[in-house]
Amino acid sequence: MTDTAGGIEITADLVRDLLRDQHPDLAELTIREVAGGWGNQMWRLGDELAVRMQRMDSTPELQLKERRWLPVLAPRLPLPVPTPVRFGEPSERFPKHWTVMTWVDGEPLDHGSISRGAHAADTLAGFLRALHVEAPADAPGAWDRGGHLRDSTEGFERFLRLVAPDDAADVWTVWDDAVAAGEWEGPPVWVHGDLHPANVVVSDGTLSGIVDFGDLAAGDPAWDLAAAWVLLPAGLAPRFFAAYARADEAAIRRARGLAAMKSLFLMLMGRNGDRGRPGGKPHWGPVGRAALDRVLKG
Repeated sequence: MTDTAGGIEITADLVRDLLRDQHPDLAELTIREVAGGWGNQMWRLGDELAVRMQRMDSTPELQLKERRWLPVLAPRLPLPVPTPVRFGEPSERFPKHWTVMTWVDGEPLDHGSISRGAHAADTLAGFLRALHVEAPADAPGAWDRGGHLRDSTEGFERFLRLVAPDDAADVWTVWDDAVAAGEWEGPPVWVHGDLHPANVVVSDGTLSGIVDFGDLAAGDPAWDLAAAWVLLPAGLAPRFFAAYARADEAAIRRARGLAAMKSLFLMLMGRNGDRGRPGGKPHWGPVGRAALDRVLKG
């Protein structure tokens, strides 16, 4: 159970009532809460579907973006991604958006592990090669993810100050080098924008799906290439970049700096995750620290 920003308790009974009102043919399927989530709360619906309930997100923009673009992108992506199949509209019972989507089977990486590292590196590279194509003119623009690194320096500094790792000077060096690498000079490409361990799923020791496209945008691919350090086990970044085969030295430098920032964010969420906030992730602290160690090793 979770309270929405509007104070409405999201329960299995509420989800079923909403389905009965708007999609009655799905209302008798089994409903199970999926642990985690921040902007949205997920409920498993039967074996093949899930209901994505807007929760902390202040506007419906992110869900509406997924509704618009995932059906366009999903057919050409080599890993399963959640695809909208039904739309739930705001009502008196629940004044926010909700979407019925396909379920991506597997275990979130923040609760699992990768044992087939080379396979995972090749799989991630193949997925991002397929995703990172020039975006159309009407694609959503980058807000704070997918844009120029210099615009994110203030956020990086804040994360670093709040986490305050002992090796902060080394982390600053990585960030400064990333900013000095210059801006992305190619056309804006599709970027997932939020590749971290809770937004990928694993099975059989390797990556098996990608979820949560709320930050999908057109921008610099380095924002996703940071996953070479954030997601993959130590020592696999070179293999990933060789398989990706499109990143020049500047892109790799930017990606490493962004990986440092993402690692600090995970560490910060781990520190704040015990305060009772919905979606708190106390176990993200060690995940973020391990990722930062990989970044600093290069």
